[in-house]
Amino acid sequence: MSLEIKVPPVGESITEVVLSRWVKNDGEFVEMDEIIAELESDKATFELTAEQSGTLKIVASEGDTLEIGAVVCSIEAGEGAPNAEPKAESEKPQADASNSAPVAESKESKDSYASGTPSPSAAKILAEKGVDAGAVKGSGVDGRITKEDAQKAEKSASPKAEAPKAAAPVVAGARNERREKMSPLRKTVAKRLVAVKNETAMLTTFNEVNMKPIMDLRAKYKDQFKEKHGVGLGFMSFFTKAVCEAAKDFPAVNARIEGEEIVFNDFVDVSIAVSAPKGLVVPIIRNADSMSLAQIEKTVIELATKARDSKLTIEEMTGGTFTITNGGVFGSMMSTPIINAPQSAILGMHNIIERPIAENKEVVIRPMMYIALSYDHRIIDGRESVGFLVRVKQLLEDPARLLLGV
Repeated sequence: MSLEIKVPPVGESITEVVLSRWVKNDGEFVEMDEIIAELESDKATFELTAEQSGTLKIVASEGDTLEIGAVVCSIEAGEGAPNAEPKAESEKPQADASNSAPVAESKESKDSYASGTPSPSAAKILAEKGVDAGAVKGSGVDGRITKEDAQKAEKSASPKAEAPKAAAPVVAGARNERREKMSPLRKTVAKRLVAVKNETAMLTTFNEVNMKPIMDLRAKYKDQFKEKHGVGLGFMSFFTKAVCEAAKDFPAVNARIEGEEIVFNDFVDVSIAVSAPKGLVVPIIRNADSMSLAQIEKTVIELATKARDSKLTIEEMTGGTFTITNGGVFGSMMSTPIINAPQSAILGMHNIIERPIAENKEVVIRPMMYIALSYDHRIIDGRESVGFLVRVKQLLEDPARLLLGV
């Protein structure tokens, strides 16, 4: 019995998906619940599984845009791989062919001996020179290559062997173009970014952080932390905790606009911008304000791994009250990050550079990071935005406060 496999509902707001990759081939036997293809929406990648065992009959092609409910393929029911027996039978003719191979080979050898076959001494000379016997014309009986032919072949055949090494000339001024269809994820990201720029009063304020206290703390306790919690102590956990603490003093930064109302949250769900193979994704650390540094680190690693493997679910990327993005991992020194709507603010981290600063009336070299807060001026005033960023700076430069909650 043939069973049609259709695009399943993958989310309330998703009406179509793209067939990004076939995991199994047409005509291949698949087991029930085995992954047969990958579907990509504007929010995440989903796996399509076989609903029964049998032979796969592909209907849609890779790159096709399919509506929810559209037929992707069909599966012809069966108990085992249908190709098993034919393979066994096909081995018999192969065995017969192998038995007849010496006959064919001996005939070919005979013909070769009559024309273009080097004598033992000639073959040795040609091998030493790296000359192909097929490129040498024999003067012996029936065209056989003699020792003298091999000795003379050095000058004439060698240039021919070297000829392929010459590279094709590069055409000056060549201008090539390559077109590639935008993925649903990329199209959605593009639309949202443009909408944010057009629909919000976005401004950005900057500050700088002396990262030495955190770096010293990490260097001192990183081994004990790793041994106790099984994860490394990174910068993201410190920044997440600092944001959660600062949001208590400046709640508008953790709020959003809905119609003519401002929605304030008594929790902080921190979205972490992650660069995935198919584009930017923003998984969420739920209730980050109630987590320890170790819990945050474990969650970040889990979400980042899922993002790289395209395994994030819609639930893991839906919601969020505040976003942190780290352009420093790519070498960015300063930027103005774009708000992740419908949120009202986003914090941008950047690379750490050793720079001279004034400290206790002395010029010292410190590892410094620029931080940027982009915010929606409709809901967040300048005083609140600057105050929030200063509070984050204070907490990062005195990390003991993060642990004590003061």
